Amino acid sequence: MFTNAEGRGWEDKVMTNVIPRRTVMVIFIALLAAMFLSSLDQSIVSTALPTIVGELGAVKYEGWIMTAYILTIAVSMPIYGKLGDMFGRRWPFLIAIAIFTVGAVFSAIAHSFWFLVVARAGQGLGGGGLVILSQAIIADVVSARDRGRYMGPMGAVFGIATVAGPLIGGWLTEGPGWRWCFWVDVPVGIAAFTIGWFALKIPSHKPAQKFDFLGAILVALSTVGIIFLTSWSTISADGGWDWRSWKLISLAVATAVCIAAFIIVELRAESPVIPIRFFKQRIFLVSVFIGFVLGIVMFAALSYLPTYLQMSRGVSPVVSGLLMLPLTAGMMITSIGSGFMISHFGRYRIYPIIGTAITTATLAWMTMIKAEMSMWLFGSMIFALGLGLGLIMQTIVIAVQNDVSPAEVGVATAENNFFREIGGALGTSLFGALFTGRLANQLSNVISKTGHPSGLTSDSSLTPKLVAHLPAGAKTDVIDAYAHALAPSFWYLVPLSALAFVASLFMRNKTLSTQAGLTAQGQKIT
Repeated sequence: MFTNAEGRGWEDKVMTNVIPRRTVMVIFIALLAAMFLSSLDQSIVSTALPTIVGELGAVKYEGWIMTAYILTIAVSMPIYGKLGDMFGRRWPFLIAIAIFTVGAVFSAIAHSFWFLVVARAGQGLGGGGLVILSQAIIADVVSARDRGRYMGPMGAVFGIATVAGPLIGGWLTEGPGWRWCFWVDVPVGIAAFTIGWFALKIPSHKPAQKFDFLGAILVALSTVGIIFLTSWSTISADGGWDWRSWKLISLAVATAVCIAAFIIVELRAESPVIPIRFFKQRIFLVSVFIGFVLGIVMFAALSYLPTYLQMSRGVSPVVSGLLMLPLTAGMMITSIGSGFMISHFGRYRIYPIIGTAITTATLAWMTMIKAEMSMWLFGSMIFALGLGLGLIMQTIVIAVQNDVSPAEVGVATAENNFFREIGGALGTSLFGALFTGRLANQLSNVISKTGHPSGLTSDSSLTPKLVAHLPAGAKTDVIDAYAHALAPSFWYLVPLSALAFVASLFMRNKTLSTQAGLTAQGQKIT
């Protein structure tokens, strides 16, 4: 049992909040804004990419815009988590908002492609802190028992931002221009910074231990290697994983060496960036594994379902984003609903079990996607997927935070989100490779059958506009080829989701603390 400064057990004393609820709500608004900004920027650029690279003359390297942000956000997560635990979370949070907002300004005024890539990397350095510190600050000021009321909406905001990103990005690109994909971050960032500056008066302190610089460097190098490996098909000139390439082999070997060195260093470190001992705790291990699978499933689906809609229905990127709203609705219902239920009953184990079961069943259902299926049926599929994901997302964060000492909440939260981010990178790249490989085979059959209709020579020349102008027979064949490539690909996600379901059965229901993190540590608001 962890104890506060007076030696009393933190699980024995009932005190939900360390500051007045009204102040908590003001802080919460700033945290929601920060969470929304970071999550939105992972997807808002996706629909604007063709316009951006066309204007800046870098079609060949377009993958770097997304990779730069994902890379730095993943690298910074464990570091922000550790710094928040060591020094207090106020200043790291404010610095993260400032870095993110400045990065948005430089992204908006970018005059060259590589300038934009660097600016996006800067945004990611701030974005990693926004996600981790938002969740950790709630743990500081709200008890685990009451935390579901706040974590639920946070999970909903994450889902909304992730799905709404392509929709907003498409609308802005078609309207005022792609640079507004970044300008919209600025006023929200300034507002979040201002609220945080005046309302977030949580204490700062000097650390008792030295920062683990070697561990931080090795986790950064390992993350860089993992992200580069998973994104190789989009950032390499070859456009795929050619394991005969000495560059790819060297990268894989170097990444493996860095990971091995990191584990050795962290096992010996006095205050590790990522404590390896956490993985001996059942609740933590199960939660991280579920989060990893969640990242794979969620980002794999979100990356390619809008494209399916554009190809099969001939709709614009904006409309395809609107057709994804049932997914958001499902996530909102269960994320917020489960959060309130957790706070009311004080139990969380059942929600990941139900959530992974629904997700697994829905992914199996989505293997039945057809070219001309009803949009009501498609909407029902993704609504069910949203219901499953919403039951999992923030529940596992609450479980992880409740399983560790209040002094290590930042590190634990960072690890959970870090592995979800890595899962997202893997899901996007591997699912994409499976899908595009099947699509190439399907289209080659169509091309040989129809004799290159209207200039269609390969999958690389396939666009929604081209499909819309194909002769009726060829159009049907191409749409069928796309659906036949997409639907079976979901079968590869089903076993992973099923493993997450099995893992969730081993989740323990540990009693939720009735103290806020700062109270448990004997700290007060200054």
